[in-house]
Amino acid sequence: MAHIFADLHNHTTASDGDFSPGDLVALAAGMGIKVLGVTDHDTLDGLETALDAGKTQGVEVFPGVEISVRFKRAFFTGTLHVLTYFSSAMLKDSGFVTRFKTLLAGGRGERLVRARIEKINEVFGPGGKSPLLSRDLAFEEIAAYSDNVSRRHFAMALAERLGISDKDTITRIIGNDSPAYLPSGVDLEQVKGFIKSEPVVAVLAHPAAGSFPGEGHYKEVLPPLEIVTRLLSEVLDAGVKGLEVHYPGHSPEHQGLLLSWAEKYDLLVTGGSDCHDSAKRPLGTAGVNEQEFKRLRQMVLCEEKKNR
Repeated sequence: MAHIFADLHNHTTASDGDFSPGDLVALAAGMGIKVLGVTDHDTLDGLETALDAGKTQGVEVFPGVEISVRFKRAFFTGTLHVLTYFSSAMLKDSGFVTRFKTLLAGGRGERLVRARIEKINEVFGPGGKSPLLSRDLAFEEIAAYSDNVSRRHFAMALAERLGISDKDTITRIIGNDSPAYLPSGVDLEQVKGFIKSEPVVAVLAHPAAGSFPGEGHYKEVLPPLEIVTRLLSEVLDAGVKGLEVHYPGHSPEHQGLLLSWAEKYDLLVTGGSDCHDSAKRPLGTAGVNEQEFKRLRQMVLCEEKKNR
């Protein structure tokens, strides 16, 4: 693509990137990138540091968060990612920051563990659709193992607290194909409420990366484009105003399709490298031109003004 003016999708050590916020900004400055989107997964940590570094390095840091949105449908169980941009001034608004952190906390940690336990009991408890447990599983039984609960802790609780020794049965209860499985992330309805009530601009991240035709780290566990197409009307109804078109894991054909969607639904066009490191997912591989960025910034500033 043409010269990258703004690279709007990148990660730091605040989530799962290799670079500290300051180092990422310095790297962008060295590449001549004028605007750097810092959009860590499900956290606002690192944004203040990045903004401070941007002032000294001469890079405009554009803050955002990549929200994990979970789906539980007959045709898809998993997550989509929504890049949520806002004015840097909003980080000084304690109410906004608190509400944002509350939303994000629902997608990971204790709330997700409780939601998973509730679903397991609903499906496999004594009164469930497929009863396999002698009694309901309790949150305290899982939490006793760790503050950072993983699937392994669920397996241990089922074996040690509920006496289920058969590994296949445990897999049936907690595996990805289980009817009780809940992916990490926030429910779309909760995200919808936040997007529509707060001064943010939401963009659907890497819509076609799950159908990337080649090798690469961009597919990961993302759904194929057919699934995204089926969910698109729900996502737009939730208040999403843009599509990440320019992306290293999008083929030219997919970019063309996404541009046609943007035109059809009058959506912003954004782009970014999804930088995580210097080798496999480097900075400066995708982004937008100045005109595309100005359209996004103007929409963010309008949202901020409406909130005053």
